[in-house]
Amino acid sequence: MSGNAASGSVESAAVVPAAAAAAAASTAALSDRAGPADAPSGIVKPLPAEWFVPHGTNAEMRWDALREADGSAAVGRHVPVERFFVRNHTGTPLIDPEAWRLRLFGSGLRGAPTADRPVEFDLAGLRALSETRISAVIECAGNGRDYFRRQQGDRVPGTPWTLGGIGSAAWCGVRLAEVLRAAGLTGEAVDVLPTGLDADYVVDGVNHGPVRRPLPVAKALDDALLAYEMNGEPLTPDHGAPLRLVVPGWVGIASIKWVGSIEVADHPLHSPWNTDFYRMFGPGYPPGGGEPLTTQVVRSAFELAPGAVLEAGRGHRLHGRSWSGEAAVRRVEVSTDGGRTWRRAALQGGSHADDWARWSIDWRPERPGRYELRARATDRRGNGQPERAVFNREGYLFGAVVAHPVTVV
Repeated sequence: MSGNAASGSVESAAVVPAAAAAAAASTAALSDRAGPADAPSGIVKPLPAEWFVPHGTNAEMRWDALREADGSAAVGRHVPVERFFVRNHTGTPLIDPEAWRLRLFGSGLRGAPTADRPVEFDLAGLRALSETRISAVIECAGNGRDYFRRQQGDRVPGTPWTLGGIGSAAWCGVRLAEVLRAAGLTGEAVDVLPTGLDADYVVDGVNHGPVRRPLPVAKALDDALLAYEMNGEPLTPDHGAPLRLVVPGWVGIASIKWVGSIEVADHPLHSPWNTDFYRMFGPGYPPGGGEPLTTQVVRSAFELAPGAVLEAGRGHRLHGRSWSGEAAVRRVEVSTDGGRTWRRAALQGGSHADDWARWSIDWRPERPGRYELRARATDRRGNGQPERAVFNREGYLFGAVVAHPVTVV
């Protein structure tokens, strides 16, 4: 940490020029409002077709990739970094960790340091603070969006995520609360505003600036983590290197990647990501939109490709995962007849808050034909999955039971 040192051009020096150019080139392919199919992805790591479904600047995880061909587990509790989904608004920047600094400033800090003369931490300074390890899910607010169209006939814009805009990992870093206190947090602080070092987000001719979203100080002091490691290794570029925020249980946009600065204010803060985006608009919501999205809903997914072909007259073990942003999963039920009857699935490995629960159930279909599998979960606070999700204009938080077709031969 270096206190109140002038930052100069720290942000620009931290981004490798070639990567900055690549990110700028991908700006037109932006976001959750998906760009052209042939636009550059702006993603650094390989995206093999057996693991991912690409969506412009994003890459969705294939659920069937969590199982080997023989049905054994290919992925345990945590998704390997190389298989983890990618959600980018623009492109992945390559940031020099030696030149990078975390800059904190604002009226909510002692002495009100400014953006020109912030409190700074380098990676070594952060690593000198108390290390914290957590397991947590990161999930896009639009995960499941395409089911508004597929199941309900609703027209919504944006990336057509099915259920693969999610991943669970082991994160290591320092609690945001500890960094804020070390920087001089005052009792008057209301909001913190982490800002990423990715390229400006431009959509429909409007430049919204770099991705940034206010976080209430109460959540910042609760369980938010500034992570520099993922699954036991330093963060990779696509997942926020050298430092990202992890906000357990909340929509993924709260977990800002490539954090370069944090404003701490004694008044509410705003950005397009809590005013124009990531709020509910449409029938049933206030004319100006609902409150900024926070916690995730309950969802369930099968570790099986849609349309999978299974053999009649033999037993099959169906596997899946369920999760909730508010509490650990308490039970999972599965239907193999389109929702007419339900059976309890067996939870495997326990159920954890801020993480998904793995489950399985045996099924022996005797007759060939088309079947519709369904899974629904209930968390320990009683939150469950409805048959139909309430429509909203941007297709956020689809939490209804998903119909999963298979063919028995």
